[in-house]
Amino acid sequence: MSSSVPPSDETSPSAPALRISYTLGTLGEKDLHASPLEQFRFWFRDAVESGLQEPNAMVLATADAQGRPSTRTVLLKDVDDRGFVFYTNLESRKSRELAQNPAVSCLFPWLALHRQVVVVGLAELVPRDEVEEYFRSRPQGSRIGAWTSRQSTVIDDRDDLDRRYAELAQQYPDGVDVPVPEFWGGWLVRPETIEFWQGRESRLHDRLQFRRVAVGDADLAEPAHWVVERLSP
Repeated sequence: MSSSVPPSDETSPSAPALRISYTLGTLGEKDLHASPLEQFRFWFRDAVESGLQEPNAMVLATADAQGRPSTRTVLLKDVDDRGFVFYTNLESRKSRELAQNPAVSCLFPWLALHRQVVVVGLAELVPRDEVEEYFRSRPQGSRIGAWTSRQSTVIDDRDDLDRRYAELAQQYPDGVDVPVPEFWGGWLVRPETIEFWQGRESRLHDRLQFRRVAVGDADLAEPAHWVVERLSP
């Protein structure tokens, strides 16, 4: 009986041998803006202006009530003085887990710049009026797509998805308003820590973390509500 495992390819790259030297910059305490949200906007602008593809892509980590984790990439759609906002199906795995356990972590992997930003905090639902305003700003196809997919559920095949989309596209042609699904909404991540990571040579990276010391719904843009800590790499 032949093995289903393909033979090893001696020409394949070796993961331990894949190394680069992080030499694009440094990050000192004196380089930081007064608040972490201001610092994030500054680095985000750098990421956009550098030409990175989808610099608003963030890896979202959630866990269910038993602590079992899951991750996926979502798109940041807003950052304001409350925190970080993304939109999704409220019946998806991520939303079900956030409803059970609001603790969340978001990672912005701007690796081409030798930078990362890690946000840890608590998630809450975005007010419905904001959801409706954002939904109506989306392209027609994306609005139809929100109705098409019951995210994270098992489907028979791709044809089912395409057929459903085609039916809805006929129901809502260009120029016809697509209503906001009740099962679609947004999550706001209110940060408790925001870490700015700058790669350095010899793996002695710069890691500066803003940790929130204010309690409740304090203004996150207020520098006095945060302390800065340097973390060992």
